[in-house]
Amino acid sequence: MREIISIHVGQAGIQAGNACWELFCLEQGIAPDGTYVPSETVFESVTGHKSSGAMFTETGAGKMIPRCLFIDLESTVTDQIRHGTYKDLFHPEQIIHSKEDASNNFARGRYTIGKEVIDNITDRIRKLADNCSAVAAFTVYHATGGGTGSGLNSLILEHIAAEFARTSKISLTITPAPQVATAVTEPYNHVLAAHSLLEFTDVTLTFDNEGLYDIARRKLGVERPTYQNLNRLIAQSVSTMTASSRFPGIQNVDLSEYQTALVPYPRIHFMAMSYAPLVSSSKSAHEVLNVAELTKTTFDPANLLSQVDPRHGKYISAAMIYRGDVSSSDVNSAIDDVKKKKTVSFVDWSPSGFKIGINGKAATKTPDDDLAASPRSCVGVFNTTAIIEAFSRIHHKFDLMYSKRAFVHWFVGEGMEEGEFSEAREDLAALEKDYEELSKD
Repeated sequence: MREIISIHVGQAGIQAGNACWELFCLEQGIAPDGTYVPSETVFESVTGHKSSGAMFTETGAGKMIPRCLFIDLESTVTDQIRHGTYKDLFHPEQIIHSKEDASNNFARGRYTIGKEVIDNITDRIRKLADNCSAVAAFTVYHATGGGTGSGLNSLILEHIAAEFARTSKISLTITPAPQVATAVTEPYNHVLAAHSLLEFTDVTLTFDNEGLYDIARRKLGVERPTYQNLNRLIAQSVSTMTASSRFPGIQNVDLSEYQTALVPYPRIHFMAMSYAPLVSSSKSAHEVLNVAELTKTTFDPANLLSQVDPRHGKYISAAMIYRGDVSSSDVNSAIDDVKKKKTVSFVDWSPSGFKIGINGKAATKTPDDDLAASPRSCVGVFNTTAIIEAFSRIHHKFDLMYSKRAFVHWFVGEGMEEGEFSEAREDLAALEKDYEELSKD
């Protein structure tokens, strides 16, 4: 058994995590209090045991406890977990908070307040790892626009990288959206956080609220999407990605394999994700949801969970993870059809380009979800040079503010050196150049 440890940092990380654990419990037949619910739909693993060991640890009393941590610098969001539907599922020590907020300031999250809680956090991570036989990966959920998800998260990643150097570190990162912003200092926080993601993560999966809002409105017919609508989209894609670690399948993909299949060079590890089918319950009866159609839709830019258009760049590699009623022969012919399309263009030096995973357990629908239940679904994880579009939009905003040194005094006042701004910006400028080089023939 190879286990996955999930770490949820800051408001976005915790709320996305809450949606994920709700879905994992439904899929694996675990009640909100951590007990098993006898059900014919609960998948048994190959050995005949329940298939929850990768994400849950079982207590002597037969209760399932998630292998995760919820971390924030103030208690408002963690209290939602403590008093929510799944309050009895999590161990009280897995929910960590401090008394002061990071105030949308990377430096507060990393240097001032973050320093006070980091020892407690690393102790808890160590304990979670000690309870595993072999940790397959750390998955870290966070947003780079705020202070905790950028600053404290980079501190946590640095400690994990130092202590668990050989274990895969996968971050699920909500990046600032082109038009929708919740804080003035978002460009600073993102650039400083991305500098750490470059160094301390192996794969970074990017989402943004604008891409998720568009899907909720246009595809699912939700007039006024809430964060819960967006988080459930993230949860379905993460669930499909981790299905191979939790359920038996004909072609399973270990989380560490994403790294091998998708990352040609250590720095080129920022991915775009897409999900199919994105169909509302009212329309599902009228849709064709065979494997060929699913595969084609996964490559549709409108299905991407971030504002990236792969048609403006080239694919370096792609992982296609199918679940449900899917056969490998159908997948192979669907992939062949995609390769023939002119709209899906791979770099010349990566001729095969595809990693395929197939899992037999169909996706589960949360009771009041907008997404229709489907017998089969697919997640595409794409390493594409088009992602530099998203980078350059944020970098442009950073440059406008930093040219006037606006708001810099708030960061310097929290113990950060001004030189870190230009160092992080230069590092990301070099990354943009790296992606541009790869897209040249």
